[in-house]
Amino acid sequence: MRYAALPALILAAATLAACATVGPGGKVQTRKEATSENMTGAVSAPLRDLNVLRSKIPEVLLRALADPYERPPNARCQTLIALVQPLDQALGADLDQPAAGEDDLLTRETAYGAVASVASDAIPFRGWVRKLTGAERHDALVQAAITAGGVRRAYLKGLGEARGCKPPATPSHLKTGSPIINQGGGLKPRYPTRQPGT
Repeated sequence: MRYAALPALILAAATLAACATVGPGGKVQTRKEATSENMTGAVSAPLRDLNVLRSKIPEVLLRALADPYERPPNARCQTLIALVQPLDQALGADLDQPAAGEDDLLTRETAYGAVASVASDAIPFRGWVRKLTGAERHDALVQAAITAGGVRRAYLKGLGEARGCKPPATPSHLKTGSPIINQGGGLKPRYPTRQPGT
């Protein structure tokens, strides 16, 4: 009885989504991001588990996956900008850039994530289904491509920093949000870090 609505759920999600999905602005999305972005993504979670619906990996990230440290044809600032901009589009904001809509991200992820979880629970033996359909392997490839793209962007920005280029070919060095002053008087990092010896 619990699984009676599964075919209707999958059919409804199939009409709302394409076979390969791309996030807003061409940004690649992990399964979690895709299923927590909106109701369409949340309802389509079973299709991702069945590997019918998958995140499209942009060509720039596939090239980065092949060799994130590939030397650019030259180290001129314009060349570096031309190489960083497609990575920014595929990956979204870098750590040195303010990301839009971060304030309501947790609330949105929680709400749509709950819907996605209920929809995915309709698939019996979901873990095995994900392995057998290749969905788990594709999700790992998406995550590896995102990591390689981040490394590639950091490498190119490092080259730009050495050449004295301006953003986006170099980090902006702007802190996002209000700086938090710690006991030592310095700036606290945006993301938690583990201090040596702790």
